[in-house]
Amino acid sequence: MEDPFTPSLDRTDMRILRALQAEGRLTNAELALRVNVSAATCHRRTQRLFDEGYITGVRAQVAPAAVGLGALVMVGVVLDRSTPESFAAFEEAVLKLKEVLDCNLVAGDFDYLLKIRVRDMADFNKLHGQKLIALPGVRQTRTFFVMKEVKEDARLPF
Repeated sequence: MEDPFTPSLDRTDMRILRALQAEGRLTNAELALRVNVSAATCHRRTQRLFDEGYITGVRAQVAPAAVGLGALVMVGVVLDRSTPESFAAFEEAVLKLKEVLDCNLVAGDFDYLLKIRVRDMADFNKLHGQKLIALPGVRQTRTFFVMKEVKEDARLPF
């Protein structure tokens, strides 16, 4: 019996995933050569990986500073209540903030950890005062300005 928690991927599927994770702009022909299968097989397998949710998208990585978003800020958020309704209200509202790149429900000192991109400290101050502290249920925030990005958007280690 197949383990329901183990993905049903063979070595070729894994090679396709690794190649696309490293270089998402590969053509099907280039990808087929790299993983040593025919173009038709490669296309069929890649489409299945998309259809089954193993690949969730392909996009360009844009240099933040080049588009005027050089400041990276991490914000820990504590809500005033730990109820499903307060979590849902917060999550629905935070999804509407374009500055928030990531929002994760976490265990520990905070309820949520937000990853935010802004122009500079003044831009963040405005965002914080007008939007972040006004999010539903927010009791407290702790802000961490990133001084150096040591490792960002690393590839999954599989």
